[in-house]
Amino acid sequence: MGGSYLIAGRNVPTHYLAITTLATFGLGIFAVSRRAKSKKPTTPPINASSSDEEAFIKEFIKHAEEQDKNKEHH
Repeated sequence: MGGSYLIAGRNVPTHYLAITTLATFGLGIFAVSRRAKSKKPTTPPINASSSDEEAFIKEFIKHAEEQDKNKEHH
């Protein structure tokens, strides 16, 4: 078959090293992509001068998000 390397006093075939390298690289990519998808976008804090203004802003944002969802489906 192929050659081998002496690692920590043991002979390790080259195809084991190749498989280990590819698996480690693949798992690294997978972990990074999972972390990127799990972050949800956060909304900035609402700095309203009164509770009525804050309620109006929240209702406006809710209405705008509903309109965006309706546009995506059509």
